Amino acid sequence: MVFKKLLQAAGVGGPEVETVLHNADVQPGGVVRGEVVIVGGKADAEINKVTLALRSRVEAESGDHEHRENLEYARFPLAGSFRLDDGARYSLPFEFPIPWEAPLTHLYGRPLIGTTVGIATELEVARAVDATDLDPIAIHPLPAQERVLAAFGALGFRFHSADLEKGRIWGIEQKLPFYQEIEFYPPAKYSSAIRELEVTFVAAPKSMSVVLELDKRGAGFTGGHDELCHFTVDYASAESTNWEQRIEGLLTKLCRRKGRF
Repeated sequence: MVFKKLLQAAGVGGPEVETVLHNADVQPGGVVRGEVVIVGGKADAEINKVTLALRSRVEAESGDHEHRENLEYARFPLAGSFRLDDGARYSLPFEFPIPWEAPLTHLYGRPLIGTTVGIATELEVARAVDATDLDPIAIHPLPAQERVLAAFGALGFRFHSADLEKGRIWGIEQKLPFYQEIEFYPPAKYSSAIRELEVTFVAAPKSMSVVLELDKRGAGFTGGHDELCHFTVDYASAESTNWEQRIEGLLTKLCRRKGRF
């Protein structure tokens, strides 16, 4: 095992820490299990606390400009104060609950480029804090999310990209300060009305909201614009619902507004 030295917090020869994940693959609402191993340095040290934090890199707007920032959105206190003797070894097991609204890092069995979720380990020593690098975890879709995504694929929508946007969606109950947009190109049937379709999942324990943002083309002298709509998926009935039919009916209705379809 290779340990990560916390030189800033405790100086050379100080404690070393490593986070070991027992299951790095999880779904929204699941639990990541692991342990934080701390080894004492050349002298005794007073550990004030050990904390785990969930972080992602998101797009944020500042005036007319966009930038990327690291955003922390969940914390898990692992241990309070204790004395770490020189050379001693401590193992702190943990079960970190993953938020239901956590972004997906994998789709169709492949990682989403640009979407990362990681667990950072923070060790507070002698009134200083240092953190290890992020230990990435893989968040895979819930069965209901897979079913909805399969419906879009069956309708001919082609996956384009995904990103994380800082902010909130109007009219949607949302706990995290950001959301994920999964972007698709439309099939020929909708290409005259839609440039791009963005899908956002806002999951909860028993159901989830699916938010659609349509980048609609203009008609005549009317410029294009974005249009939002959403529907609810109940996990208990997700598999028995004809989502292809329901989504197709919803999109057709939206595209027919103002003669755009």
